[in-house]
Amino acid sequence: MHPFPHRYHVQAQGSASGSVRVTTQDAPDLETSAPPEFDGPPGYWSPESLLVASVADCYILSFRAVARASKLEWSSLDVDVEGVLDRVEGVSRFVRFTVKPRLSISSPERETLARTVLDKAKRTCLVTNSLNAECDLVPTVTFAEAAPAAQ
Repeated sequence: MHPFPHRYHVQAQGSASGSVRVTTQDAPDLETSAPPEFDGPPGYWSPESLLVASVADCYILSFRAVARASKLEWSSLDVDVEGVLDRVEGVSRFVRFTVKPRLSISSPERETLARTVLDKAKRTCLVTNSLNAECDLVPTVTFAEAAPAAQ
């Protein structure tokens, strides 16, 4: 890892109507729009869906790091995240994120460690640590029969 602080730069271009193009160095451009809830067209990523996706993505990356450090062998992790946007004191903001990870491990004897790692991943996720919203974790652990281990 590089020393802190890290800096991230993104550019966005738009006009009076239509989609917005979001760009950053060394990554494909994204075409975004307002979500249907704000009368935008369906079929586009929106700032809202990108924020919720950032929570899911960061959770998986945090889990990988914590699992590796904890020597937890696991075969798959699927994460569903729901972000709730509401009006609070006249301002639209996300008030809650519910993170539902489904982890598959090979050994029931490792379930306690798996749950500890799932919880620690939530606490170490820099995205949720940067947000002013509640973040709930609702994990599920299953046991794979003979799945290859990922570390």
